[in-house]
Amino acid sequence: MEFPISDAISAQLTPFLSFERQHWAELRKSVPLKLTEQDLKPLLGFNEELSLDEVRTIYLPLTRLINYYIDENIRRQDVLHRFLGSESPKVPYIISIAGSVAVGKSTSARILQSLLSHWPIERKVDLITTDGFLHPLSYLQKHQLLQKKGFPISYDTPKLIRFLADIKSGKHHVKAPIYSHLTYDIIPDQFNVIDQPDILILEGLNVLQPNDNHANQIFVSDFVDFSIYVDADEALLKEWYIRRFLKFRQSAFSNPNSYFKHYANLSEQEAIATASQIWDEINGLNLKENILPTRERANLILKKGANHEVELVKLRK
Repeated sequence: MEFPISDAISAQLTPFLSFERQHWAELRKSVPLKLTEQDLKPLLGFNEELSLDEVRTIYLPLTRLINYYIDENIRRQDVLHRFLGSESPKVPYIISIAGSVAVGKSTSARILQSLLSHWPIERKVDLITTDGFLHPLSYLQKHQLLQKKGFPISYDTPKLIRFLADIKSGKHHVKAPIYSHLTYDIIPDQFNVIDQPDILILEGLNVLQPNDNHANQIFVSDFVDFSIYVDADEALLKEWYIRRFLKFRQSAFSNPNSYFKHYANLSEQEAIATASQIWDEINGLNLKENILPTRERANLILKKGANHEVELVKLRK
């Protein structure tokens, strides 16, 4: 016989604590905001108009929380070193930020990088996107994966895991490939060099993605200390994607070196139809099949509403 679960019991069973916007904002306490409007502008995504109020309300409490976790992590490392009787290389604290195309992951990552760099003490905070670990365009074309770009299969996951393993081992001068959104490809012989940061922020679509093919395989998330999922309803995500596509059509797509230059001459109606089709056949499909199912694996979920404002914060207990 099945018995219905009451709302009160259901609330106790969830692995998350939920905070409405104002309740979360109160957890900032008295922490000052050092970021100015001038500082904020270059951090914003191409299609976002994020305010300083959003930084105060959402990102200052989050940065305060992360600093508590980092302090605890440092204490745990000290305990381990005392137990082993040896000194180990500095181990960077890794934060991952996952979520759909057009949800604003990159903006969240850049804001956190800025805030964490100066609070409460000066820290070296590096930011890497997983775009650099996509397979080169030639590989995707050869293996007929262009329609799956952004899906887990389109990434060189072993290379990404080796990169993270080197970072967590405290190695110096670890190289990460660089991706160009203009050419839609990896830039040959160019790298971001990561040299023992205090914090590494890893931003990408699939950073919470497990691999179900091999029971004993290492996951990207095995190297992550704190994970964030930036969430929004799909209707909003599609709207934001189409809006961004229209802006690119008037700017980046008109560059003669752009991989997408053939979109520059589309009429607005044609551009909307094209962007909608790309969303339905690629980005929306990837969201439903691969990205959204990983949401509940995150330590913290930022649920956005209209205008990219976070309406709900869910924190793992």
